[in-house]
Amino acid sequence: MSLTTHMQRYPRSICAAAVASALLVSPVTFAQDADADDKGKLERIEVTARKTVESLQETPVAITSIGAVELAEKGISVLTEVQQFSPNTTLQTSRGTNSTLTAFIRGLGQQDPLWGYEPGVGIYVDDVYIARPQGAVLDLLDVQRIEVLRGPQGTLYGKNTIGGAVKYVTKEMSGETQLNVQATLGSYSQRDLKVTGQIPLIEDTVYLGVGYANLNRDGFGEYLVSALDGQDKENYNKDLWAARLTLEVHASDDLFFRFGWDKTEDTSNAKGGYRLIPSILTDAPVPDSKFDSYTSLPTWNKVELEGYNWLARYNVSDNLELKYIGSHRESYSPTNIDFDNTALPIFDVPAEYDDSNDTHELQLNYTGNSYSLVSGLYLYDGESCGNFDAVLGVLGVALGAPGLTREVSGCNNSESWAAYAQFNYDINDKLSLSLGARFTDEEKSATVNNGLIFANVYPSTDWIDGYVRPDGDLVPQVLGTDSDGDGVFEGPAVESWSRFTPRVGVEYQMSRDTLFFASYSQGFKSGTFNPRATVNEPGVEPEVVDSYEVGMKSDLNDALRLNVTLFSYDHSDRQYIGIEGDLSDPTALDQRLRNAAETAAKGAEVEMTWVASDNLQFDVAYGFIDFEIKKNNAVPPLIGLASTPENTLNIGANYLLETGFGDISFNANYYYRGDYLLFETSDLIEQDAYGMVNLSARWESVEGDWYAGLHVKNLTDEEYLVGGYDFVTRDEDGNFGPGLGGDTTLIGYYGDPRTVHVTLGYRF
Repeated sequence: MSLTTHMQRYPRSICAAAVASALLVSPVTFAQDADADDKGKLERIEVTARKTVESLQETPVAITSIGAVELAEKGISVLTEVQQFSPNTTLQTSRGTNSTLTAFIRGLGQQDPLWGYEPGVGIYVDDVYIARPQGAVLDLLDVQRIEVLRGPQGTLYGKNTIGGAVKYVTKEMSGETQLNVQATLGSYSQRDLKVTGQIPLIEDTVYLGVGYANLNRDGFGEYLVSALDGQDKENYNKDLWAARLTLEVHASDDLFFRFGWDKTEDTSNAKGGYRLIPSILTDAPVPDSKFDSYTSLPTWNKVELEGYNWLARYNVSDNLELKYIGSHRESYSPTNIDFDNTALPIFDVPAEYDDSNDTHELQLNYTGNSYSLVSGLYLYDGESCGNFDAVLGVLGVALGAPGLTREVSGCNNSESWAAYAQFNYDINDKLSLSLGARFTDEEKSATVNNGLIFANVYPSTDWIDGYVRPDGDLVPQVLGTDSDGDGVFEGPAVESWSRFTPRVGVEYQMSRDTLFFASYSQGFKSGTFNPRATVNEPGVEPEVVDSYEVGMKSDLNDALRLNVTLFSYDHSDRQYIGIEGDLSDPTALDQRLRNAAETAAKGAEVEMTWVASDNLQFDVAYGFIDFEIKKNNAVPPLIGLASTPENTLNIGANYLLETGFGDISFNANYYYRGDYLLFETSDLIEQDAYGMVNLSARWESVEGDWYAGLHVKNLTDEEYLVGGYDFVTRDEDGNFGPGLGGDTTLIGYYGDPRTVHVTLGYRF
């Protein structure tokens, strides 16, 4: 029988960074002056899903867009909350860290955040690709909107967007001198300070934007038992700061430059998991609180993110635009992950991630009388390295040794280039055709060092300032180039792949307010090498998704909007780690990476907005997905989708109260997620269906300088799993036995409990 958290199923009338990092939205952008004639009508929403500015209702892509005003009114401060408003979307904090994002769209993504594995959902900031899930939710200022693009985006956005893409779009500066100060107090001693502003350095030409945030909160729980004295025992706390500088140069009406720098430092503690069953090796029963834990590791964790980006845009004519986008990003994340969550060294994994990448993109966009072209060249050069010690000390003692440690380190680097184009042609005033294609050529190189030491080996205490192996011995290299076959490696293993990803679409504008569309598109996730390799195994081929969609976007009248998408896809060459040897052997450590499965899915997405009156609006977002396994050579076998329920539903209401001392916006939403597995190959941890209620009230003064908000999240204090570990065995009768490490390691990580926070801000 599966172990589940006991939630109510479909509990009430059907009426989230990675993530430790907060999404900082500058209230400078919140004020909106709506034309009186437009009150009570649907608003026009602009998006850049196809790398050009279009109306949401004219874009034949399944997309959810959340603007700055809505983010502020709902009190959305972290990316994980965005999943509520986008059907068939999962954006959740990963397992043992506070900074790693787990993202799935339509059941497609990547759960394992180890270096070398590629994500299935692309994260972009102003079209700059964020390559790694560690720290994937950057602290951003002056966000104009967040777009969630569902379905493969392989033509315009390239590799690793088989599920879709999440785009942050920041706001260009107005050129006026502005300053905004915002403070927040809330549950668990939340205390946040955000300062944003801009100033013209040269009037109407050069503007400087600045932003700083300091975000702090006590833990939702604590480490009840720790093997180390004197350390911080808070669990699920928050302690980070973020800064951003932006320089804009409006050289002329046709020439624009932007240069940006951002940095985030997060020193929130590593997350301790909740033991779903008691330990059989030590005194570690199931805690009373889902946010309490035990550990034998230090509790510190660190995430450092820093990036530079630049943009040049030149309007050659009214029809032709040239654009160059470049970036350089670095991230460093040492962490301590206690898999077993006991005070013994049963399964401890101190780990380190070190990544950097450079991107360059040159775009040429042209608009004619009946056609348009979006095209470009793209270059990516990334280095992704890391190391970890899997300390299985108790197992080593059981085998007659002082301890046991699996030491793994390596790099999985990528160089790729791509050329893409998408051509949109109006056959007549109602019928349009879109043809797109992208060619990607990629070369990857990888090294893996992997070895067993019959002792408990930990990094030194100064590891936070750089990895130091205490004994200085080298771990043997097991993956690389061995041209002579003598076990001596001359360098990294190297393989290359190329892929042509097409898109074909047809759109029919039945009326001014109703668009029908159908499309076929293909996307792929990069081929790669096994970052945990124990032998010199070859790389695996890219995963490929072939997707079909039909949809309708319609404003049925001035007050009712209905967007519907039906989709199906085939997902081939899925990459899975398989265990070599006896699956019932808890010491089995040898693994192989293979293209081991083919799956398919079909589903539906419905988004509706009803402007009931000048002051009242309702929103509905519903997603459904039906999953099928077509080929299953994974070891252990694939059984379902990870972190993806069959049904998701969000129902929201917004009421605007106009008073003599300012406007008050009241928001409420009910969010429902059906049952879902935590892992695709295991039903040991499963989350029952649950529903969540959120309430907000936001006031803004008549003058527009003062504003305040009261936000209640997870009103009914629902407990829901977002991650876990399942290193445990189970017999035919459903009884649990020891797994890797020699203990019953069945661990859950949970989403935020009920929180209340109050925000007060002043802009001038």
